[in-house]
Amino acid sequence: MRIYAIGDIHGQFDMLKQVHDWIEQDKKQHGDDEAQIVHLGDYTDRGPNSRAVIEYLMNGINSSAPWIAIRGNHDRMFTRFVRDGTAFDPRTSTPKSWLDPALGGQTTLASYGIEACKEETHKAFEQASKIVPHTHLEFLENLPLTYQWQGYLFVHAGIRPDIALEDQDEDDLIWIRQGWDDYEGPLPWKVIHGHTALKEPTDFGNRIDIDVGAGYGRQLCAIVIEDEAVFSITEAGRSPIKRQ
Repeated sequence: MRIYAIGDIHGQFDMLKQVHDWIEQDKKQHGDDEAQIVHLGDYTDRGPNSRAVIEYLMNGINSSAPWIAIRGNHDRMFTRFVRDGTAFDPRTSTPKSWLDPALGGQTTLASYGIEACKEETHKAFEQASKIVPHTHLEFLENLPLTYQWQGYLFVHAGIRPDIALEDQDEDDLIWIRQGWDDYEGPLPWKVIHGHTALKEPTDFGNRIDIDVGAGYGRQLCAIVIEDEAVFSITEAGRSPIKRQ
């Protein structure tokens, strides 16, 4: 049995297509064309083409591709802004508007042909509410927050340890760092997540972080899990993942 996972995409459409090509090559080499691909969220912001990323994933899933897409915090910030103009999320480490370049909402709106700046939030909201297709919002809003496969749990940011999955708070699943990134205890699953950008995918024993900073222009990460073995997928094929 085999499954693939892709870390935070952040509008990097060309990288996403490239990584999917690498996965298809791996499938041909190792068999199992129907193996699922789990996308760990943050399809929007910072990168140049969030709109194309959303359309690509939406069309693939609607066409019965063996893809799973999980919702991330940037996806929620995008949909909330377009729905009702909410520009601030209380879980950001410092109070920043979604239109602040650090969060990258400007680039998401630009992919829809909308020029925006944080000083003109209401104007950007009025344009976005008219231009962004509701099908894109509905697609992101209806994505699951987690996905389980064998002994693995896929989630955007992480979980609150010692809390049952059904009792986890949505904010933690898409935002958590404190109390998670430094947690070394046992978990009911091996957790595959993104959200916290590292220089390379890293196995911490109880979890594997596969966000390597595509939102900052670094290469998008993909992994394959085969039984209990986990490898990074690149153009050159499979390679071991760093263990912390």
